[in-house]
Amino acid sequence: MYWVTPRHLAGDDGALAEQIGDTLVGLGWRMWPTSRKTLLFVSPDGLCGAEWVLAAYPFSLGGLPVAWQLSARPHAASAMTEWNAYFTAGVPYEALADLLVVIDAREAPDGAGEGPEAVLNALAARGWYRDADRPGTTVMAPGSSCSMSLEVLPPLIEDADPRPDLVGWQAWAEPALAEPYLWCASFSASVPHDLVASFAASLASQVPVPRRTLPESAVDRLSVIRHS
Repeated sequence: MYWVTPRHLAGDDGALAEQIGDTLVGLGWRMWPTSRKTLLFVSPDGLCGAEWVLAAYPFSLGGLPVAWQLSARPHAASAMTEWNAYFTAGVPYEALADLLVVIDAREAPDGAGEGPEAVLNALAARGWYRDADRPGTTVMAPGSSCSMSLEVLPPLIEDADPRPDLVGWQAWAEPALAEPYLWCASFSASVPHDLVASFAASLASQVPVPRRTLPESAVDRLSVIRHS
């Protein structure tokens, strides 16, 4: 077992489905398989969903298949989701689990809440720096190996707001310039900024995380704090 930093380059240890599934079961979310060979979890109040969609391969982000899709609706009877968030394989499961804990604890999954500065400040407080050209929308990890940016949404990202050219938070890890992404995440336009900030704060945490295997593309940029 390796204990490594930084978290954003640690990968998912091939356990993204199990780790997040265990988190959701521990929070009391109900689960059932779907006809699309996915696993759907629903929160106790029926307002939030988390679906393991990797087997269905719905679409890709940055050339990587989407593995988890989170969603929220304003009331349990609503057929339309208010917002969605998408995560590919390889995303550190600690960051996604921490986000789900915050979502589960909220009285309402939607709402205006804080602005984009919540995300920028959460990352800056953990040593990330603002892009010199886009300081109000983009933050990067030391070494530029990971970024979060408020960007025009990529194709197939669903949101209740039908207006074109909406922006939402996008995150990605790129261990080396011009090399394939390690993971990507996309938050639709209506995802509350404070929820994105929760994901960002966990992603940038300097606390070492345990891994049995290390991502080959990032191994040279990881620090092994201890090995057992």
